[in-house]
Amino acid sequence: RVYQLSPITWLRVEGQSCTMELPEYALKGLQLLADPSHFSDKTFHILVEAAFESLLNPQTDGATLDHAELGNLDLTLVKQCNVAIATCVLEAGKQNADASTISTVLEDCRLGGERIDLFCATYQKNKDKVESLLGGLARYPSHIIDASWRLEYHIRNNHLHKVNQPAYLLTLNVENGSRPAQDVTFSCTMEQLQDLLGKLKDAAKSMEKASQM
Repeated sequence: RVYQLSPITWLRVEGQSCTMELPEYALKGLQLLADPSHFSDKTFHILVEAAFESLLNPQTDGATLDHAELGNLDLTLVKQCNVAIATCVLEAGKQNADASTISTVLEDCRLGGERIDLFCATYQKNKDKVESLLGGLARYPSHIIDASWRLEYHIRNNHLHKVNQPAYLLTLNVENGSRPAQDVTFSCTMEQLQDLLGKLKDAAKSMEKASQM
């Protein structure tokens, strides 16, 4: 089946606090979702809820789309719109988009006011879960926001042998995206600490040279 769509191949919406960008396949899916001839208000509501459930609970393995009300619809159409919803939701979460920005995106895809309100309300209800999902998928390494240390003196090891050796206990406070900051703690000898400091100094010099290019 061929569906007639408006010729939008890429959409970039700049809100007050962020910018959302959606690719062609997502725009086509949202345009189809806006068409009452494809989705009644009831099936629209069901599909939006099912798409959120499928995205946030991968263990369902697509079972959420097996709703009886969706059974009479073209399966390819349902899957295309499901992917479009997921793409829009993830982009909104990634950019921390507000309701106004999401509404503008959906308006550009020809969704009506009631459907936009329902979509935004469902997103707001699941926003924390979306952010948690994105935090778990973060591709960027954690970064250090604070560091502390203390000197310890080891008198005996685990085998009760005398060692009489000083050691440094370092704690790095790191964060990654929207996930709460956490501590990474490790112990090292003076030689290991000196080696670490040497490598950090080399890295700092390399960054300084790169910034001057």
